[in-house]
Amino acid sequence: MQDPGARDAKVNADDKPPDETPDQASFLEAPQPLYSGHRERLRDRFRKAGGEALPDYELLEMVLFRAIARRDTKDLSKRLLARFGSFAGVVNAPDARLKEVSGVGDAVVTEIRLIRSAALRLMRSEISSSPVLSSWTQVLDYLMAAQGYEQREIFRILFLDKKNRLIADEVQGLGTVDHTPVYVREVVKRALELSSTAIILVHNHPSGDPTPSRADIDMTRLIADAGRPLGVLVHDHVIVGRSGCASLKAMRLV
Repeated sequence: MQDPGARDAKVNADDKPPDETPDQASFLEAPQPLYSGHRERLRDRFRKAGGEALPDYELLEMVLFRAIARRDTKDLSKRLLARFGSFAGVVNAPDARLKEVSGVGDAVVTEIRLIRSAALRLMRSEISSSPVLSSWTQVLDYLMAAQGYEQREIFRILFLDKKNRLIADEVQGLGTVDHTPVYVREVVKRALELSSTAIILVHNHPSGDPTPSRADIDMTRLIADAGRPLGVLVHDHVIVGRSGCASLKAMRLV
């Protein structure tokens, strides 16, 4: 007669799974997602050749890496570019419109806003380091980036000192799609508060066409007439649109 204890020991020994061989262990491990290698290759290309070597969709992919940690970002990048037309169009798109694209949530919007804020700060720093009128192309590039894609009118003032260096860059008014309230007295008052001797007026046309209206010209002349006796000169009034900028000074309207 067999010892019951021996039978139990045999059953337990049979039920114990065999030791895993190296091949079996590899099989049981979760495979690396396909996007993992792609991301590292993209980062490596960026490190070696810089951003200029990457097309817009790949640069946007890299922007999305931190916001989307566990999913391929190539498809979303291409869909964003298709919706908004360009890298600049994506970066400047309103939050609500970005979220209309499937796969875009708060994390993606935050990363895109971070890129825009960093770019604007860099551009503003560059125009602050030298007289504004001697770096006019950079000033126009900054103004285009700052409000060329805005969906409503924004009235901005660049305040300059006696050497035409930037003292302050302030948004003075937020308007509608075709109008921004501007108060002449408040403009001149703010310039005096900052000890600014010259100002550049800026606003955008959401329609995209920067051609000045009769109201734009009249308002500019009112501010110039009010500031001149107090030692505040209006250097220019720049109107920004997606198609470019219009300078009232260059058009001899100031």
